[in-house]
Amino acid sequence: MTAGPVPALRGTALTRTYGSGDTAVHALRGVDLHVAPGELLVLRGRSGSGKSTLLHLLGGIERPTSGQVHLGDVELTALSEDALLAVRRERIAFVFQSFGLVPVLSAAENVEVPLRLLRVDPRERDDRVAAALAAVGLARHAGQRPGELSGGQQQRVAIARALVARPQVLLADEPTGQLDSENATAMLDLLQALVHESGVAAVVTTHDPLIAERADRVLEIRSGEVLG
Repeated sequence: MTAGPVPALRGTALTRTYGSGDTAVHALRGVDLHVAPGELLVLRGRSGSGKSTLLHLLGGIERPTSGQVHLGDVELTALSEDALLAVRRERIAFVFQSFGLVPVLSAAENVEVPLRLLRVDPRERDDRVAAALAAVGLARHAGQRPGELSGGQQQRVAIARALVARPQVLLADEPTGQLDSENATAMLDLLQALVHESGVAAVVTTHDPLIAERADRVLEIRSGEVLG
């Protein structure tokens, strides 16, 4: 019997406990999940269900109390802090509902930030930034700062910035949280198309049914447990 392909991202028996004794909070309770390349996986749950904590563990922002996270064949939970930082910079991208754009930088300069951190050649940086902005429909807005863009446009810049470094995994935490329904729908259509075209494995947390409709697969998370 031959083994199947290695998932792009895999969490095994993940737990996360804050505090100890009678006041301990068990944010995650033995979670297992996997995500394939080119798959849009949605983690759906109410506020406080543990979905953001799970995303942080999968992205190496936090370490689990127990369990393992694998990015391809690399165990993130076994890496040193320096090695983990390098993996996050090169192979994992994040999109948050707050957008996280630098106000004094233009759209193009914001998208360029990950490539500067990776010391990509300036000419290649320019080409990749232009291509990323074009992919999200913002080629004409490259020189504008975040304050000159709508909420939907700012979220598109954040997506372009996340994907410009060609990560293996994209993690998005409530990405429609600050968008109206029209902009949220447009952003989700874009995100779905980009995930399928680029082959990146995407995990998106939400309580928004609009996102669940666009997912390749939906997992329900409740009280720190994934119900499927």
